Amino acid sequence: MTSTGLTPVLSRHWDQPQSWTLQSYVRQGGYQALRAVLRMQPAEVIALVKDSGLRGRGGAGFPTGTKWSFISPDDGRPHYLVVNADESEPGTCKDIPLMMASPHALVEGAIIASYAIGARHAFIYLRGEVVPVLRRLQAAVAEAYANGYLGTNIAGTGFDLDLVVHAGAGAYICGEETALLDSLEGRRGQPRLRPPFPAVAGLYACPTVVNNVESIASVPSVIRGGVDWFRSMGSEKSPGFTLYSLSGHVTLPGQYEAPLGISLRELLEYAGGVRAGHQLKFWTPGGSSTPMLTPEHLDIPLDYEGMAGVGSMLGTKALQIFDETTCVVRAVRRWTQFYAHESCGKCTPCREGTYWLAQIYARLENGQAEAADLDKLLDISDAILGKSFCALGDGAASPIMSSLKHFRDEYVAHLNGGCPFDPHAATVFATEGAGA
Repeated sequence: MTSTGLTPVLSRHWDQPQSWTLQSYVRQGGYQALRAVLRMQPAEVIALVKDSGLRGRGGAGFPTGTKWSFISPDDGRPHYLVVNADESEPGTCKDIPLMMASPHALVEGAIIASYAIGARHAFIYLRGEVVPVLRRLQAAVAEAYANGYLGTNIAGTGFDLDLVVHAGAGAYICGEETALLDSLEGRRGQPRLRPPFPAVAGLYACPTVVNNVESIASVPSVIRGGVDWFRSMGSEKSPGFTLYSLSGHVTLPGQYEAPLGISLRELLEYAGGVRAGHQLKFWTPGGSSTPMLTPEHLDIPLDYEGMAGVGSMLGTKALQIFDETTCVVRAVRRWTQFYAHESCGKCTPCREGTYWLAQIYARLENGQAEAADLDKLLDISDAILGKSFCALGDGAASPIMSSLKHFRDEYVAHLNGGCPFDPHAATVFATEGAGA
């Protein structure tokens, strides 16, 4: 196996003293990209980002430059940039560390993106529970204002921009871009019918770009390094670097920044492998909403095309690692309970379907289920997948359908007496001999 290697770009200076301050960021080359951009035409900036092949890092992988290009430059209406920092997908933990360690990378990226699309107001929509991140972002924005990077007539160019950090109330559904916009406008967060898309009628019914934190924070590096440098990493269709989040039964969990297309096998080598004395059983490539995979998929490239080729999705690159002590049924039950709780209730397939799925999983774990319940799980999942108003329903159905595909025998084992696994054995504090 050839080694891909790690490529610390966004995370390069996270270990520096007070890396979150403006002084530290500038010392490492911060805001140089902004100065370069302000000497360019907005269309040139969009073309550069488009040529780089930078794809959205929030899950879907839509090309960032293409999304920016949907905004008509001369339509006479206000334009808005909204940064989606509502990181709430189970297993996903890349954006919050980025904002904690290097908030100015996000601020600079937001200024560049706003300049490119002609926005005069930008918003960072943050999950409200993470108060330390909220304070750090607010401090970074205040520093940017104080040093002339935000406000009126930035760098004497005539470009004005106000950046607001908005704390949401903590709802998973607000990670969906149109529900986020509703929440930002002061309404209950519920997905909107599309079309019209945000690029036509987004925030306050005006043209809006919604991008993920990592997508926006990557822009300054793309500007500084150039198209060829960025495309020298990753694959042709999925170029560049990205943050992979390893969690669960792994020796050294954390953020690993690497080119798109690295394999989980190589990432596990950097992370010290699965916890001592155990073997990999199953894993998720992009959080709980992506179909789970097994050890046979260890060498599949972790990019958009590689994951699609094996029936899964790259998603947010939240690599949750589970060893043989984990009960698949219990893991999927916990996810299902989460989706049932977080369903906004707008559409019947998701509102009713996730509720009934949670009931079946309760029966499975308690030894009260019947063989017909396994087919019922698939029937309900099929009634949700592709039929719900937004992708939350798809996320709820995906782990159920993939777990039944790979581990049906384990489901059958629950029909006689309930869960055969010792829940204590899967914990980090498990004592020797647990589950034996």
